Amino acid sequence: MADSFQVNHLSQPCIYGGISASSNTEKKSRFMKWLGKIFKGSGGGGGSSRSSSAGGRHPHFLEDENMVWRAPSRSSDDHPRADKDHEELDRALALSLSDDLKRPGGYKRRTDNDEDIARGQDSLHRPSYPPYMPSYPDYPPYDPVPLQPRGYRLCSGCNQEIGYGNYLGCMGTYFHPECFRCRSCSHPITEHEFSLSGRDPYHKTCFKELTHPKCEVCHHFIPTNVAGLIEYRCHPFWSQKYCPSHEHDQTARCCSCERLESWNTRYIALGDGRSICLECMESAIMDTGDCQPLYHAIRDYYEGMNMRIDQQIPMLLVERQALNEAIVGEKNGFHHMPETRGLCLSEEQTVTSILRRPRIGGHRLVGMRTQPQKLTRRCEVTAILVLYGLPRLLTGAILAHELMHGWLRLKGYRNLSPEVEEGICQVLSYMWLESEVMPGFRNMPSTSTASTSSSNSSSKKGRTSEVEKKLGEFFLHQIANDASPAYGGGFRSANAAVNKYGLRRTLDHIRFTGSFPI
Repeated sequence: MADSFQVNHLSQPCIYGGISASSNTEKKSRFMKWLGKIFKGSGGGGGSSRSSSAGGRHPHFLEDENMVWRAPSRSSDDHPRADKDHEELDRALALSLSDDLKRPGGYKRRTDNDEDIARGQDSLHRPSYPPYMPSYPDYPPYDPVPLQPRGYRLCSGCNQEIGYGNYLGCMGTYFHPECFRCRSCSHPITEHEFSLSGRDPYHKTCFKELTHPKCEVCHHFIPTNVAGLIEYRCHPFWSQKYCPSHEHDQTARCCSCERLESWNTRYIALGDGRSICLECMESAIMDTGDCQPLYHAIRDYYEGMNMRIDQQIPMLLVERQALNEAIVGEKNGFHHMPETRGLCLSEEQTVTSILRRPRIGGHRLVGMRTQPQKLTRRCEVTAILVLYGLPRLLTGAILAHELMHGWLRLKGYRNLSPEVEEGICQVLSYMWLESEVMPGFRNMPSTSTASTSSSNSSSKKGRTSEVEKKLGEFFLHQIANDASPAYGGGFRSANAAVNKYGLRRTLDHIRFTGSFPI
């Protein structure tokens, strides 16, 4: 209705003498003439009325204009004429507003001043009776602007109002200076420069501590290489990060868990070129006598799986040199290089075993007592040799592996390929470790008694500690991820067959075919 009302308003004819109303310029000129008529022809004290005789009304000609306008009468009988004057003024205002609408740049919003100016001019000639209220075209309302008190800001640190005090602006939010704190150390950030991780601020030094890797051997920031990149080594299980240079600078590595020696700690030298960390040293087995309970517990574990070993196979703990000499004298068998930790001996040899455990003196072992021992062959297996100084779980895993070699030879498994024999031996080693680290993991009821016996009798400290359990998980990881074809590839094939068909059916298939069932 507003649009139609506006059209009607602008389409009503005005009385002009020979002047076209087609252009905007002419409309503006007419509007000014209307205003001039108001001031000159109004009877409000400023204008005068001309008549040729008393009581007569004649047209007034305003200067040279050819527009005809009748002067308003001050008589109360002339109210209709005054109403017409008001209508013509309203028509002129609407015409002016319509010109604004046609200007480039869109419409002009109506303001209170526009109407006040027009009303102020109209008051010069408008009569004193109640005013006439014209209608105007509707215009879009003003958009409401939310107002907040000056200085109203919330601190993103404490969620309290900042007010008129000092504040910091960062990431589109505001903080009290004492509330802008480092995400790492929780102290206020007062420097001009700081680091961001997402929306969390950090001191530059704190951010470097968090993001720039530090060497866990020398405890320095790992340097960049020639290409400007940070290059470091990382252990696949322990996630120990270290500079590449430590692989070639004679830094000691634990012979059990493979972690590099930190500059803040010292490993124990075993006297045969090996070193052992303090964690592994806590459960290390150092002589043949100490190893006997563990050895018999693993034999019980085999018996619990209906794999009894009838012959009494000697077991000796030896140094690295003695083990290497025995490997050289052994004609048969496949040995894990570069480091062999155990051996199922078939030939008659004389080996040097450790009779009495050494004691720790400084950072090395002293007072070791050894004894040469001649091994004679009474069956297919002469003896089982294991490196001394290894943690209980690793020593037990080696014993389980070597006992499986003995069981296969005693039961007539002949001419097996390295992948098949070493693979099934690794499976038995893995299964024993699982029974120690994760009791009940495999659903094998026949091994529960042996597992309990092993757990109770093999550890001098009772239940497995968290440190020892973590070591056991590492040894399981080593077996599962071995890269060698015989020990690694053979284990994965053998383990898949055991999981699918069971240990007994897998062993029967190996006996008749010399391979794993598919």
